[in-house]
Amino acid sequence: MNIQAAIDTLEAKGIEVDLNPASVKSKSRDFFWYSPVLKDRLDHVTADFVATPKDEGEVITILATCFAHDVPVTTRGTGTGNYGQAMPLAGGCVLHLHKMDAVKDIQPGRVVVEPGCLLKDLDAAANETGQEIRMFSSTWATATIGGFIAGGSGGVGSVHWGALRDVGNIIRLRVVTMEESPRVMEITGEDLHRVSHAYGTNGIITEIEIPLAPAYDWVGLFVAFDTFDEALHYSYDLASCDGLLLKLVTAFENPIAKAYFQRVAPHVEESDALVALMVAPHSMPGWETFTNAYNARVIYRSDDNDWPKTPGHVFEYGWNHTTLRALKVDPSITYLQIAYGTDDPVALALKMRDKLSPECLQHIEVMRMGGKVSMAGLTLVKFSTEARLDEIVAAHEAEGAMNFNPHRYTLEEGGRQAVDERQLEFKREADPKGLLNPGKMIGWHDPDWGYDKMYAWTGLQPKAAAE
Repeated sequence: MNIQAAIDTLEAKGIEVDLNPASVKSKSRDFFWYSPVLKDRLDHVTADFVATPKDEGEVITILATCFAHDVPVTTRGTGTGNYGQAMPLAGGCVLHLHKMDAVKDIQPGRVVVEPGCLLKDLDAAANETGQEIRMFSSTWATATIGGFIAGGSGGVGSVHWGALRDVGNIIRLRVVTMEESPRVMEITGEDLHRVSHAYGTNGIITEIEIPLAPAYDWVGLFVAFDTFDEALHYSYDLASCDGLLLKLVTAFENPIAKAYFQRVAPHVEESDALVALMVAPHSMPGWETFTNAYNARVIYRSDDNDWPKTPGHVFEYGWNHTTLRALKVDPSITYLQIAYGTDDPVALALKMRDKLSPECLQHIEVMRMGGKVSMAGLTLVKFSTEARLDEIVAAHEAEGAMNFNPHRYTLEEGGRQAVDERQLEFKREADPKGLLNPGKMIGWHDPDWGYDKMYAWTGLQPKAAAE
């Protein structure tokens, strides 16, 4: 690795290079610190420099230069991911794509955009044509579309549209390889699985085409229940109503709302479970008819608000904003990502509640999976030790609740604990030296890994080198 030669070449070619230690360190970090396990292992990690391209041509220049000098490249949007996806484990170059933020074309039902565009800006551009993006992370205001595609799995809108990688939720990706002469490839159809949710380990996304939906002035609601059992059954039944158009259905075990939602807390009791909703205006009469059959108390409606302090966007209480809000109150909080499936997710989630509450508090996002209602848990966990956290993970898995472990930095451990052969095959083709975001794909470094313990990449930047 010849860092200085790469820097000299890039600067000579007019590429923006950041060498300031403070800003390089800042741009080398994401929200990995949600996990005390990752914070312990990755807090020291930093790049040697940051390169910021203005267009695809400069991306190609950066990749070709770093390839020639054996410099690792880790792609970054705005660093809102929390699996350590954007952490440059081996140092080298952080490829910062925030200046590639153009919305290039909007047509009925689709948009073409550069990866550095913020989700809120993309949504605003779509709104001007009467459309909106189908789904987004709760970090809508600060996250980029490229980061969402490369590191996300679903979000606000998944209760209707399913997961991000479901057929139809991505139309096309334009990807640059890291070779002596980088190639530009148009990825569509089945091949999309080769590069979406790959953390930038096997190609750099420079253009995205995704579908749009009609825009609505969504009504945000908070609905309180006497018990979490009632809240969870209500959430499942509501999401099963095919005639209602919903964008968010989120259930919180008590006392999450009272303990961690500061603007909601005055309006609930500690014993109250809470459901957060986004409902299309034309579905509100049907929603009211449905809700009247339940022991539910509507405490907030965004279209009829009398709270002295508005809570803001309802979706900013769900997904991983729940964890963030809890962390602000109790720094010992961390979380798990659990799949409760489609067979009987309510019963399985309640079973885990009975086993682990209050050490673990249920936070459930209702989604669609294969046309069926499913539930994903972003469970709040009172962290004590890493060993106890592993026991909690094992307890879920013993009951058939799959864990997508946010306390691991590799693709496989954050997914299904198995190598994705499609992504690995494409990495061999697009990144022959293994310089793209190294350390994140076990299948590249150690294909026979057994997943019986946390993977520790041998190339991880030593702590002493960064101190």
